[in-house]
Amino acid sequence: MGGGLRAVEHLRGVFAEMHAVTVRNTVSFDQPWERFGADGEPVDPDGPGGAAKELLDQLGWWGSVLHDARLATPYTH
Repeated sequence: MGGGLRAVEHLRGVFAEMHAVTVRNTVSFDQPWERFGADGEPVDPDGPGGAAKELLDQLGWWGSVLHDARLATPYTH
């Protein structure tokens, strides 16, 4: 029903071992057959649109912060 959302959560540990930062927010479509109309467009575009904005805002924040941190103190491990 969740489309593999819980399976993806297990990858957070893998990414941590690779010294990668993950973001918590997601855009997901559980039960996609109910979320899209016959034309292929989302039935409620505000839901996924809002989720995408939150995810991209968070990703942009991390990108900016990590960029500045790497300039100040390069990561060598």
